Amino acid sequence: MSEWLPPESESPEEAVPTTGPAVGRDEWVAREGERRVSRAGWAGTVEERLRRVPWWAWLMLFVAAGSLMPVFESSGYVRLVGFNTVVYMMLALGLNLVVGWGGLLDLGYIAFFGVGSYVYAIFDSAKFGYHVPSILIIPAATIVGALVGLLVGLPSRRLSGDYLAIVTLFFLELFETVATNGNQIFGHDITGGSFGISTVFPLSFAGHTLAVQHNGIFAVSYYYLAIVMFVIVYVSLFFVNNSRTGRAWRSLREDPLAAEVMGMPVNWLKLTSFATGAGVAALAGTISTALNASVYPLNFSPVVLITLYAMVILGGSGSQPGVVVGAFLVSVLLQVLQDPGQARVLFYLVIVVGVIAAYRVSVRLAIVAASTAVFGIATHAIAASFHHSWVDGAHGGLAGVLANWVVVPERLTPWVGQVAYLLLLVGMLCATQLRGRLRLVTLPPTLYLAAFVWENQMIPNPGPARYIVLGLLLIVLMIVRPNGLLGERRVEIN
Repeated sequence: MSEWLPPESESPEEAVPTTGPAVGRDEWVAREGERRVSRAGWAGTVEERLRRVPWWAWLMLFVAAGSLMPVFESSGYVRLVGFNTVVYMMLALGLNLVVGWGGLLDLGYIAFFGVGSYVYAIFDSAKFGYHVPSILIIPAATIVGALVGLLVGLPSRRLSGDYLAIVTLFFLELFETVATNGNQIFGHDITGGSFGISTVFPLSFAGHTLAVQHNGIFAVSYYYLAIVMFVIVYVSLFFVNNSRTGRAWRSLREDPLAAEVMGMPVNWLKLTSFATGAGVAALAGTISTALNASVYPLNFSPVVLITLYAMVILGGSGSQPGVVVGAFLVSVLLQVLQDPGQARVLFYLVIVVGVIAAYRVSVRLAIVAASTAVFGIATHAIAASFHHSWVDGAHGGLAGVLANWVVVPERLTPWVGQVAYLLLLVGMLCATQLRGRLRLVTLPPTLYLAAFVWENQMIPNPGPARYIVLGLLLIVLMIVRPNGLLGERRVEIN
């Protein structure tokens, strides 16, 4: 340690080394920004300059753009999608607090969304005869959601990782069971059972009721109210994240043992993370239920939870603006992908981008592209030689173009589709495990099988198809940018 001690003739400031961390100084922490991995070239320059823009400026720009949407779009459906997108943003912010900042794998998060929804429905609906003012029921439902999150966190505060995920998933299943069978709790109907509660009153403030519709079109008052609540949640969580509690949450995420050694109340941090995230979810549940005038157990299925996790992962877990962008993109994509034509274009675009990201611009990329094209043409020609009905199942647009390459029969035999799906899974497994020339050999037929399964089984079922495209988009993103769109990439110390 003598090399770090200054000579008696020098002042401590003059003797501090500049090439490494000094004892008693937080140089390693101070130079944390130097260890971040940034993009090279013009992309890195643009990204660095965008990061210098104040957070409040980005927020104001984002809110201003969102507020102008009803001005230029008169469709009630589009406005409703905008409202649901804002609700998703709030839910993503709450989930990011638990998963991205606290590092807690919470698989029961969507249940807190349901708690807020049912509390509002019970105390402000014609079913039970209660009509609590909205100015009281909204914060009350938020507090109840936070308390439920605290209660869930109490028995699981010593758990982490997979064990915590199992406990929270059990809580989600318990919530769904109670909500579905809540019409027979000790002889009383509390949740309406599987039929839910469909007589919920709209929001009202100072004696003024916010209309859900105006002349049969979705009223924008709920949309602007959702934006106001989103801004309140975003700003509040921003300051919390930059407080001692926020820094402690991130320390808990990185290394719980180290955080505990440093004297941080780890168990209490877990409880506050659970409770705060649950409160945000419950708040989102109140305005969603008030708009829909109903609440059903199916509104809180695991599919919604998976969608929320996709939003957080896509935007960048731990990044507050990232999860907002992720929620916006996923919500809009799920609506766009309901159209088979748009879903088809995006599906093939994702595959092309994924292959290019894997092989870059190289000879192997040319080999894969040429081999896939030749393989498809040959397969199509062989199928057409047997009978024309084997290749007459698609016409018009991109489907018509692909009909000369992908085998699309007028009527697909069920077992053929099942076998193709099984072979696709085997091909994907081989393509990920094999290397070199073996991968080049297996990849073209695997890509063709993907196109065959998509055209014959996924396009006729747009519901599952859009989630498959979303999954492919996430896979490609994880290859190109593993930490999400706006997530920070850092050098890990092993």
